[in-house]
Amino acid sequence: MGNRLSFLAVLLTGAVLLCTRIGYSELRGWTPMKVTTWDALAYYGYLPSTFIHHDLERMGWIEGIDSTYQVVGTGGLYQMLPVEDPALAAQGHRVDKCLIGVALMELPFFFIGHWIAGASDFLQDGFSPPYQWAIAYAPLFYCIAGLFLLRHVLLRWYTGPVVALVLVLLILATNAIQYISVDGAQTHGFLFALYAALLYSTVRWHERPTLTRSLVIGGTITLAVLTRPTEVIMIFIPLLWNTHSHEATALKWAQVEAHRSHFFWMAALGILLVFPQLLYWKIASGSWLFEIGSKWDFLNPHWRVLIGWEKGWFIYTPITVFFVIGLFFMNDQPWRKSVLTFTLLNIWIIIAWHDWRYGGSYSARALVQSYPVLALPFAALVQRVISTRWRWPFLGLCAYLLFVNLWQIRQYNNGIIKYDGMTREEYIRVYLH
Repeated sequence: MGNRLSFLAVLLTGAVLLCTRIGYSELRGWTPMKVTTWDALAYYGYLPSTFIHHDLERMGWIEGIDSTYQVVGTGGLYQMLPVEDPALAAQGHRVDKCLIGVALMELPFFFIGHWIAGASDFLQDGFSPPYQWAIAYAPLFYCIAGLFLLRHVLLRWYTGPVVALVLVLLILATNAIQYISVDGAQTHGFLFALYAALLYSTVRWHERPTLTRSLVIGGTITLAVLTRPTEVIMIFIPLLWNTHSHEATALKWAQVEAHRSHFFWMAALGILLVFPQLLYWKIASGSWLFEIGSKWDFLNPHWRVLIGWEKGWFIYTPITVFFVIGLFFMNDQPWRKSVLTFTLLNIWIIIAWHDWRYGGSYSARALVQSYPVLALPFAALVQRVISTRWRWPFLGLCAYLLFVNLWQIRQYNNGIIKYDGMTREEYIRVYLH
């Protein structure tokens, strides 16, 4: 019964994600749906450049597409960066500021949209409605699959009712629903699925190490790094898994030693996946490596990302406080050291980025992808609390926070909660209004 309940929780959450996507689309009488805009344009741009316009090095089609669909945004063409080579610059070369990871995951859905456009009266230009719908559903597909994988992981340590509650709250009581269903063409929904896949493959590898499972781990990490380079810290999840005691650590490294050849094949797969990115940089900029530009304030991190009134993580999605509290309830779980190390590094990196606002966003969107990892300590807290006399107050609070989040998602998408520039006074004024 418990396993069935967690299965139904995934189906329920998936249904809400789908309904949310449909609700913020043309069915509500809004302007034609556009998901490949702003940052999403930079992630997606590789696909129409390669398969339709055949112009990777210049991407000269963008201006014409923007005049038709208005996908660049109001800040100018910030998605493209100039090249330093004078000869290439004179030829109009420029470089996409984002990496190819999202485009690789969008690729099957791009072809579906391309086929539908060709079989109908829509233009096969990469941006007509069939493409928009296909790309909009890509993160939904990946994330629902990721929830099933995460369910399998959590059920190894927690009861079905606990897993069901955690999965529902993980999505519906946080900003994950916004960045999977509404703004899904950005990185966060895709990375959410990759983290779930990494957890599942890590568990399976430690149960029985095989070359296939090693390649899945290596491929998942590489694909995540090709999406956002800072996700390289996810390597600490399989690296420190099952190192919670001296005995477990000895067994872990004995397994690694016995399967050393796996790491050669993982490295080979990583190089194979990275090569298209290097080749693109070489074609567009003349160099195999290209500085896409980021600035970090590691010695002076921006705590307002967590507790600020503009878009603080704990302010706008307060259920996440329980995610962090759960870190103190992990005890001797085999994933304790890996989850703790990853979480501390991840939060530090995210709050240290110089552009701490992360553009227009609801809550701290850069933390969404790590929610599958945080589901483990959150489940530890939930299982502990529901075994005490505080069970019903806790469940009531969780229900309230879920309601508040869904209400605020609606406010955010209607412009009541602003994309940027919120203050304490403004937030209190519109709270549940």
